[in-house]
Amino acid sequence: MSVSAGIMSQNHSEGSLPNKMGAIVPHGNRVVIIVVAGLVVVGGIAALVYNTARSGSVQTVPDDASRTPKPALPAEPPAAANRPSPAASAPAPARTPAPASPAPKTDAAPATGTLVLEADTPETTVFIDRKFVGTAPQTLRDVTPGEHQLIFSPTGQDSIRMTVEVQPGDTKTIVARFKEIQLDEKVEVVHKHSFGSCRGTLKASPQGLTYDTKNTEDVFSVPLTNPELFAVNYVEKNLKVKLKGGKTYTFAEPEGTADKLYAFHQAVEKARQRLLAGRRP
Repeated sequence: MSVSAGIMSQNHSEGSLPNKMGAIVPHGNRVVIIVVAGLVVVGGIAALVYNTARSGSVQTVPDDASRTPKPALPAEPPAAANRPSPAASAPAPARTPAPASPAPKTDAAPATGTLVLEADTPETTVFIDRKFVGTAPQTLRDVTPGEHQLIFSPTGQDSIRMTVEVQPGDTKTIVARFKEIQLDEKVEVVHKHSFGSCRGTLKASPQGLTYDTKNTEDVFSVPLTNPELFAVNYVEKNLKVKLKGGKTYTFAEPEGTADKLYAFHQAVEKARQRLLAGRRP
């Protein structure tokens, strides 16, 4: 203080100190001002040091409102490689579908027929439509539907010819009976009278010869062995029948031919001769 005062006294010989505004301060007050200023400076330095030391050692503690804990983050699941695999559940047994009921089979309609061919005489050869098929008995399968011509021919005897109708899916048994007389023939004829004529049907079977016509006076039915004359004339194209103890009939075909009459005569005469030889019908 004395140094400052001495300096000040050197500069101002009259013992006064001008202030910042240029006013002159008395010497007594000057000492007081210097002391107060020094105290202010020392107090400021002390306050600065205190605040610096306190801010380094004291931590601010948040109040309860700011202490609300943040929600914890969920723990990360373990890596897939380290994660234990869940126990594999047993697979449900596969349901076996019920077998579908098979669709009913529909058999195709047969397109052919079957013929069973037999004979009452050994070594009888058989032909169908003029084709040799073997020795009876024979079973012919896959026969086309329709009419077929059969011939049974035993050794040393006359053949039997017949026509058979085959239906799809049918099985027919045909027996050639050489030990029995087989005859079933008929032909449409015209009976010539002395004056005029009448039409009718001439029939033959093992039971007899019959003529059916609307003219009742000409109708007859006699055994095959009854006629005294039974002859065909191919040139005159007629068939003459003379009944025993009766009248004579002259038959012709309405068409004016003689082929049907000839075939009828051949079949009937063969049966007549067998009956005359003592064979049973």
